[in-house]
Amino acid sequence: MEALKKEGVQVSEKTVARTMKRLGLKSRTVKKYKATTNSKHHLPVAENVLNQTFTANAPGKAWMTDITYIPTDEGWLYLASVMDLYTRKIVGFHMGERMTKELVIAALDQAYNRQRPAPGLLHHSDRGSQYASTEYQKRLEKYQMIGSMSRKGNCYDNACIESFHSVLKKELVYLEKFKTREQAKRAIFEYITCFYNGKRIHSSIGYFTPNQYEHMYRCVV
Repeated sequence: MEALKKEGVQVSEKTVARTMKRLGLKSRTVKKYKATTNSKHHLPVAENVLNQTFTANAPGKAWMTDITYIPTDEGWLYLASVMDLYTRKIVGFHMGERMTKELVIAALDQAYNRQRPAPGLLHHSDRGSQYASTEYQKRLEKYQMIGSMSRKGNCYDNACIESFHSVLKKELVYLEKFKTREQAKRAIFEYITCFYNGKRIHSSIGYFTPNQYEHMYRCVV
């Protein structure tokens, strides 16, 4: 609806529903999926500093991170993503065959090298062993980031990034059958870099795309 309005098309919700029915179109639904990270470990965990404050006053102030999985005929492909809370942009991501600390470190490194945030960025994740690992925590120290972790068993504490992975599933993964991991990697890369960041509008940022919203901020400051 909002996408049509931004294009100057005035139409009611009932008209859209009738048109979709006539064309045989249905909205995409979300399937349930299993948890990926393992929080049953003895590594130190950070306090929940973010505390479900899913807003920021500028890019590079708060990031959310998470891991999800994609099925292929070769086996699982794991995706680690980093989202900027101000723009909702996926600023870093990495894919691999195993759900390891190296996977999430690679995603964080990419995000940092692309965005170069100032010291003091709030980094939020779940309590998974990958994020709690000594190596990952050292990376946060190197980048002068403040660690924050979800409360035990509370998926809502990481809602924004989990919502992104849910959208990725319903708009791409559930509509495709990937024969190889490389095929899935190419499709996911294109979805994130071209469509999600560049073309998909978000209600939380005024129905702009993440790239547009980031550009608007840079132009003002």
